[in-house]
Amino acid sequence: MTERGSMLAQPLRRPSAGRALAYLGLLLLGVLVAMAGALVQAAWFPGGLLLALAGAAGLFLGGARAAGSRGGAVAPAAGWMVTVVFLTASRPEGDFLFGAGGGSYLFLLGGMALAVICATLGWGRQSGADTVRLGK
Repeated sequence: MTERGSMLAQPLRRPSAGRALAYLGLLLLGVLVAMAGALVQAAWFPGGLLLALAGAAGLFLGGARAAGSRGGAVAPAAGWMVTVVFLTASRPEGDFLFGAGGGSYLFLLGGMALAVICATLGWGRQSGADTVRLGK
């Protein structure tokens, strides 16, 4: 096997305790940003919606950059999505946080789109070498 082939076929390892704790913290931050965004997006439409989506995008992209991997964007995105979907469900008492307006759907779908974009654009594994040529 060539040197190039051995570098690409690296086995997956279990994350360290510090990295797992960081992902858990990012997941909890995703929950907090979703709850704050749910309150802000309807308050000052359309500025509140843009503010809520900008906060979510900042968390997703910042998590990817801080962790140095796509997992840093996926962890807060997972917390955000679960929280928003949980908040959209109506309860037997008839209480719900989101109305049936267009802003609520834009918040839900826009946040999901931002999560996918930020997780896709997240920093993947990069070679540590100074002289790396693509395609060679």
